[in-house]
Amino acid sequence: MTGEERLERLRLLKKEALLEGGPEQAAARRKNELLSARERALAVLDPGTFVELDVLVDGVVTGHGKVNGRDVYLFSQDGDETDGYSRERFAQKTLKVVDLAMKNGAPIVGIHDAGERWHHDGGLGALGAYADIFFRNVMASGVVPQIAAIMGQCGGAAAYSPALADFTLMVKGSGQLYLAGPEAARTVGGEEATMEELGGGRTHSEKTGMAHLAAGDEGACLSSVRELLSYLPQNNLEDVPRVACTDPVDRKDATLEKLMVDGAEDGPGYDMRDVVGAVVDEGRFLEIQGGWAKNLVVGFARLNGRAVGVVANQPAEQEGRVDIDAAAKGARFVRTCDAFNIPVVTFVDTPGFVPGKAQERGGLLREATKLLYAYCEASVPKLTVVTGRAYGEAYEVMASKHIRADFNLAWPSAEIAASALGGAVRRWEAHSPVTAAKRGYLDDVIEPGETRPRLVSALEACASKREGRPPKKHGNIPL
Repeated sequence: MTGEERLERLRLLKKEALLEGGPEQAAARRKNELLSARERALAVLDPGTFVELDVLVDGVVTGHGKVNGRDVYLFSQDGDETDGYSRERFAQKTLKVVDLAMKNGAPIVGIHDAGERWHHDGGLGALGAYADIFFRNVMASGVVPQIAAIMGQCGGAAAYSPALADFTLMVKGSGQLYLAGPEAARTVGGEEATMEELGGGRTHSEKTGMAHLAAGDEGACLSSVRELLSYLPQNNLEDVPRVACTDPVDRKDATLEKLMVDGAEDGPGYDMRDVVGAVVDEGRFLEIQGGWAKNLVVGFARLNGRAVGVVANQPAEQEGRVDIDAAAKGARFVRTCDAFNIPVVTFVDTPGFVPGKAQERGGLLREATKLLYAYCEASVPKLTVVTGRAYGEAYEVMASKHIRADFNLAWPSAEIAASALGGAVRRWEAHSPVTAAKRGYLDDVIEPGETRPRLVSALEACASKREGRPPKKHGNIPL
């Protein structure tokens, strides 16, 4: 074979590989307005930056590129290509790209679409291949950010890897994440359930909390991956990304005073997201898990261009009380921020935990202790603003000075006490934030309009914070 013939052969092989299942499957995808695995990868990355690896090996598309100019490694599945052998090839290619990401300190984006047959086919080799991926997920945890985007069915063992990611994003309708499908559910328990009920985007974004973000279509989901990456560092040794800020750091928002007055006169019910939006850069707040445990708000924003994680009680839901799901949501988010050096800003307005037999039997103490543990363990800058009630155990857990928050501020509307007392006048006398400030529980009581400049100043003051911990292998989170 001549050199020219070899070149032609190579070009033909690569052309066939790029078809991803052949012209018929490509045409079917276009008809259904679905992207191929390679098209999904290209949609995440900056134009012209994708470098594909192992092009001649099928099973999954892998490679690296850039998002907003920063390195990212990724793998992208297409359920249409799944056959009885592809799981092992998928594992081989995926392991290689994950190892490269860890060695080079860059995020991993996994675009998952295992297909209908994925959890039925394959032998013992495929079983071991899954376990290899799970081990890599755990080794990468807390080292480089891991983001999973669920585009199609991911059932059985194919559901574990995306569930182990730091952030799981799903496409409503087509994205499905489950261990046992409807057939298995009927066989074992006699339960009738649709795929959506078992593991669809709405189920995981509203019922289980597994989906951190849920989008209406593939394009929106992949765009969310890019936005999420903009708030995350490349790895656990880097500082959070910082962008140019056009929002004046000394901006004072008069709407905050109105929110405080309305809340004091009308009682709990204001939307804490309005407070967050009035404080952070340009009002931009990327809420995470917004459809689940709505009584606690978590997400990402920026202060003077620096990325921060936000945790906030939500008075508009259950008076801002913390229940089982809210505690679990907050604990996981705080630990994620701490793993990747993201400062945590906490807004507090809660009368305490949700009381009752159902909550206690369901494990409220277990999950509340995890939230407390997460805040105590976190060594990143921790800033706290008490806007309303902060009673008893809830005050202590929500980034109080006693569990080593760095800067604690309060509005005049704050009520800090061991428990609630009747009557607004009596509450002010007994629960005044001025009293708490005199005891050193607060660093200052501020006017609401001062919240943004004071938080920016506090963040700059502790941006280079270094806090030691006792030498140990690792702590042991509560059961």
